[in-house]
Amino acid sequence: MFGLDKKDASLLLIVAALVAFAPFLLNPFPEGSAMAQFNAGYPDLMQRFVIFGIFAIGFNILFGLTGYLSFGHAAFLGVGSYAAVWMFKLLSMNVIPAIGLAIVTAGVFALIIGYVSLRRSGIYFSILTLAFAQMSFALAYSVLTPITGGETGLQLALDDPRILGGAASEGNIPVPGFFGLEMRDSAELVLGGWVFTFNVGYYFAAIIMLASFYLSIRIFRSPFGMMLRAIKSNQQRLNYTGLNPRPYTLAAFVISGMYAGLAGGLMASMDPLAGAERMFWTASGEVVLMTILGGVGTLIGPVLGAGMIKYMENIISKINSDILHSWFAFLPDGLEDLVVTLIYPFIGKGWHLTLGIVFMLVVIFLPGGLVEGGQKLAKLFRRKKADEPKNATTEPAE
Repeated sequence: MFGLDKKDASLLLIVAALVAFAPFLLNPFPEGSAMAQFNAGYPDLMQRFVIFGIFAIGFNILFGLTGYLSFGHAAFLGVGSYAAVWMFKLLSMNVIPAIGLAIVTAGVFALIIGYVSLRRSGIYFSILTLAFAQMSFALAYSVLTPITGGETGLQLALDDPRILGGAASEGNIPVPGFFGLEMRDSAELVLGGWVFTFNVGYYFAAIIMLASFYLSIRIFRSPFGMMLRAIKSNQQRLNYTGLNPRPYTLAAFVISGMYAGLAGGLMASMDPLAGAERMFWTASGEVVLMTILGGVGTLIGPVLGAGMIKYMENIISKINSDILHSWFAFLPDGLEDLVVTLIYPFIGKGWHLTLGIVFMLVVIFLPGGLVEGGQKLAKLFRRKKADEPKNATTEPAE
């Protein structure tokens, strides 16, 4: 199917099913219940799941296949966001031209940075990409204020000279859309105590993520992907064969940067605002964590890692002491206070501590990330099923 073998096609269908039914899967608890705090089926968060999934998929093409660790990929995310917002301001509120410009701009920017940075490898390459990203952040934050909006960020205004319509009407700034469908449009389905939200922006971004995921599968299985694996395995030995690895690594770097630009363009399409903070080094570090947490070099791992980190950032961080007290109110007062005191440092503003512990456990016990954990569980269940018939058979009496 779609030029994929059975295993890859099945993986693509699984991802498509998870994406399609995400509003149901991410809202397992009824509204108003104590556990509704853990529901993640609202549009803003679902959009972040798929957008940062695209960001991580692109980063994995570079890091997972070539082994080149970039600490500056957020620069392309920010450039894509700025390009998309400028397209909204100057041309149209349709998201297609904005996303197209975001991809092209990020690709050109990645070509320039990659051409310089890939002259070095290892930690020197990583430091170079970090330096370029921080320079980009500084330029966006202070030097290029007329273009980037500086500290306040770039956003739409009532007097934007939009060429192809979408002008402000009745004093309201127009919103991004897709041929009449606004990204913020939503429909709700109420079933008993459950409320499921189906958002246009989420499904638009989800379709693009599926296309990006499909493209990454084709890259992984192509001769180009095999060459990138050879570079990761032993670049010096590859040089001895007479092949020049630089064009391949530069191509991987540009493709990865274009993925980041696509994610930045989608972020601006959901919320037409671009700020310099998207280019800061912490954003680059976040995509590294997503990829390692999910599984470097795997197909679905970066998507899982992105989903887990964004879930913790938006759900675990919102749990406060009042919620904890409501959960443990059945305990005696002294014991309730003790339990809340022990748990509180790991939630709310301390969610990074929980993330750090999870990251340490994954690196120590699951070097292959969440994908390796899933594979081990699958092997365990298969082994149990294989043992069941043996235990059920009775040996004949002698």
